Parts: sequence; structure tokens; C-alpha cells
Amino acid sequence: MPNITISLDTELLHSGRKYAKQHRTSLNALIRKLLEQTVAFRSTSRIDSCFEIMDRAQADSGGRTWNREDLYDL
Repeated sequence: MPNITISLDTELLHSGRKYAKQHRTSLNALIRKLLEQTVAFRSTSRIDSCFEIMDRAQADSGGRTWNREDLYDL
């Protein structure tokens, strides 16, 4: 895989490393993922992202179902 060199403000670099550490990744992986998300165009990418977020949330409706009228009552 080719390497690139980028210039970052010291504070931005520090913040980026801190963010990456908090999310158990490397700054390199974080930048790669953000660049892929920015330039990679796939028609399903937004849908896949939504499902990924929903899966990570691990929410549970408890078996409850809704119809359109129920949603207006919220």
C-alpha cells in the first residue's frame, strides 16, 4: 500500500490521536476510513451505514409494533 505525507496543525494531530485512541483505532486507520467514506460512492453506502449504526445501538422494541397513526401520537 502506498504511503502519503500530510501536514497537520499540532493541535489537530494531538486531537486526532486522542480521538483514535478513544475509539481503539490508529490515526492512520481513522484517516483512511474517513477518506474512503468521503470519496467512495456506492449507492448502498448510506443505507449500510444506517444499519451499522442501528446494529451498534443494540436497541430493542420489546416486540412492540407501530402503525402510522401510532407514530403521530408520539
